[in-house]
Parts: sequence; C-alpha cells; structure tokens
Amino acid sequence: MKNNDLPVTEEELHAFVDGELPPDRREAVEAWLAAHPEDAARAGAWRAQSEAIRARYHDIAAQPVPSRLKLDRISYAARSWKIMAAASVVAALLIGGAAGWIARGRSPAINEFDMLAAQALDAHRLYAVEVRHPVEVSAAETDHLVQWLSKRVGYQLRAPNLEAMGLTLVGGRLLPGENGAAAAFFMYENPSGDRITLYCAHAKTPATAMRYNPAEKASAVYWAENNVAYFVSGAAERKQLWKVARAAYEQIEPAGKGS
Repeated sequence: MKNNDLPVTEEELHAFVDGELPPDRREAVEAWLAAHPEDAARAGAWRAQSEAIRARYHDIAAQPVPSRLKLDRISYAARSWKIMAAASVVAALLIGGAAGWIARGRSPAINEFDMLAAQALDAHRLYAVEVRHPVEVSAAETDHLVQWLSKRVGYQLRAPNLEAMGLTLVGGRLLPGENGAAAAFFMYENPSGDRITLYCAHAKTPATAMRYNPAEKASAVYWAENNVAYFVSGAAERKQLWKVARAAYEQIEPAGKGS
C-alpha cells in the first residue's frame, strides 16, 4: 500500500494545520480535505483560531513549550502546543476580562473578521494549488455558478470580471462558513498560473472600510458591505492585491446596494 493510500487521521489534520505534516503525507491530506468539506471546515476553524491568536498575541503563542509540560511520549500534545497556548489566552480573556470588555461596549480581541480572514486564507491555500479539481463549477457555466451560490448563501452574488487585471475566472465552489452558514468561493488565474481567490461570507457587521490582512504564503484584502464580507486572497504583493480588491469592489458594491 502506498503512503498516499493510508487513511487520514485527526492527528494528521492537526499536524497539517500546524505545518508539521511529513511531506510524503501532505498531498494525501490535501486530497482528503478537498473531498471532505466537513473535515476541511474543522481544519479551517483550527487554523483560524491559531492565526487569530497569533495575530493578537504572537509573543505568547510563539513561546516554546516549557520543559515541565513536555510530553515526549504523546506527539499530539507537543504538536498541539500552539492551540493550547491559544486556548489559554482565550480562557484568560473570558475569566479575567470579559466583564470589562462588555461594560465598556468594546468588541472582543478576537473578532469576526479575524476568524473569517483565516478561513478565507485557508481555503485559498487549499484550493489554489489544486490542479485537477480547483473548483466545483467551471467558468464555462458562470451564470449557473453565480445563481447556485447566491441561492445557497442567501444573498445575491456577483463574480467580478477581472480581465483588465490580467485575471481570468476559473470557476467557484460552495464552502462551509461560520456557524453552519454557507460561503461562496471564486477563483481567478493569470497567464502565469498564479491564482487569486474571492471568498464571500455572511458578516454581522453591516459595512467596513477595505483592510489588509498579511499572512504566511498568502495575504488578503477584505471589506464588508450589506452584512456580507469579501476577502480577496493571493500571494501577490500588497499593492497588486489592493488593486485587484478595488477592481472587485467596484463591481460587487452596486450589486450589494441593489439587493
């Protein structure tokens, strides 16, 4: 039996999220996640938590495992240290500071957009490298794709035409979003094969200004309009990603106002 034929375990999913999966198993896990949306959503949630905590508390999350806590016989414990550190920070916030945040009318440190941005970037990393099945519905059926995704997510979507930016629509797919909601995912590609994706998900915030979220290997520019959050993700340099996001926004925003 080839190594890629072995079943994917939960421990391997954690290792994949933490970037510690052996190279000879990475392809198998990526294929598994592409075919199992529920596990992809779980992995995305784990990574979202890790990246949100690292963005806010990177000094704490980056600390090495104290020697007194090392469990050499349990590889999962060592591998999950980042998640343990994140959980500790969250617990401290809930126990020691939640009342203060609520009393002052402030938002929690880990906000909705941190989580959504991490999920959007996770989806980009997972599918942007896919060769045979990067999307569920190809650009040859763009009208059907937009109609189908709009119906599933519950609001009118638009697949921006980004050909002026050198990007051609590849297609799109339906993804699991927050709290059981659906999210829409569009993929674009330039002549060199570089891909940029657009992730659309329901947001509690009615509207936000356009913002930049840097991350490893790929970054995102995001905004919200009419309770829908949009994330343009890619490995392009920051200036180029901003240009693509603005081009997408100019086409999406009129659709949002008319919905």
